[in-house]
Amino acid sequence: MRLLFITDFTEQFAYRFLRGILDYSQGTEQWVVCKMPPSYKRQLGIEGVVAWAKEWRADVVIAQFEPDDDVSLFRKNGIVALAQDYIAKFDNIPNITGDYIRTGTMAAEYFLSKGYTNFGFFGYNGVCWSDERCDAFRTRVKESYPDDADFYMYDGQNIDNMWYYDQSELTAWLKSLPKPIAIMACDDNQGNILLQACELCGIHVPFDVAIIGVDNDEILCNMSNPSMSTINVDIERGGAATAAMAERMVKDHSYMGEDIVLQPLFVVERLSSSIFATNDKEVLMAIRYIHAHLDTKISVSDILDCVPISRRLLENRFKKMTGMTIYNYISAKRINRFAQLLLSTNDSVSDIAARLDECDTKSISRRFKEFKGCTPTEYRRKKLGK
Repeated sequence: MRLLFITDFTEQFAYRFLRGILDYSQGTEQWVVCKMPPSYKRQLGIEGVVAWAKEWRADVVIAQFEPDDDVSLFRKNGIVALAQDYIAKFDNIPNITGDYIRTGTMAAEYFLSKGYTNFGFFGYNGVCWSDERCDAFRTRVKESYPDDADFYMYDGQNIDNMWYYDQSELTAWLKSLPKPIAIMACDDNQGNILLQACELCGIHVPFDVAIIGVDNDEILCNMSNPSMSTINVDIERGGAATAAMAERMVKDHSYMGEDIVLQPLFVVERLSSSIFATNDKEVLMAIRYIHAHLDTKISVSDILDCVPISRRLLENRFKKMTGMTIYNYISAKRINRFAQLLLSTNDSVSDIAARLDECDTKSISRRFKEFKGCTPTEYRRKKLGK
């Protein structure tokens, strides 16, 4: 099977998607992939891309198509075409899309659980996946605070130049926002830009502004300062499902295919959103320390060493803010971290336990079952089907 893939390869989405195709192809026939940048597609025009694909003998084309691209030309030339959501969805070819409503709702519920009453969204105007995430995020917030919550949106970004932003305009918007505020970025790229802008204008993340992105681009998220929280999406599963559908479409010309809908899996919490909406500096210090050391075994005593108040006072204030004791909060967050690694890696349960400084695999598995209601292996199979 020969695939021409036209997308932005500066983001991890493309490589995670190709990983899913690779996983599928290992059980069938090998896929040959040609990676074409969107700039070259714009240079050739849609007719030029069709001609190029035909000459290269492509079976399948997956691309970020423009709304006015005549995608029917591919089928007329015996090539299966699939649209990766870019600006708008197509009604004459299958779309590789996402459950954007559920994603926006997940981000809102995450921030609501932390006590925020001010909310913002940073994205693009007139772009289907950004607009739908924004609408769902705002709708869920308004359900909890129909009269009291304030919502602020910035959509001045140009999707044709994802890396560029008007520094003065964005920083002016950030400075005008009430603090603390929780902001959802439409994706990790925009979240990274938002973090850069906050740093430039002296806004403290996560104390003044909490930020969450989408897609779990681990390079962007972990190179950000502070590291960026995000919503992980089942991109690899989507790649495998797309490969299976495309293969069927190539072999059965009467089969027109259907949309592939990528689902949000869970919030990957990092430092950019690791605190609650509170002015209690000591509780914030404790929470920040916990989240910075989730991959190592830490105790309440470790927290007390870095927070200059008594244990009793910190415990009381911590539980009032989070609803949990410090010990239970550490346990819950480490189990959530374990669950994230189960879904985002292929590592064995024992390898993940070792990565989290847990020597006794049986012990961590037992605690995992207490929190999640099933064993780590059952959890992975339930969520990923493997």
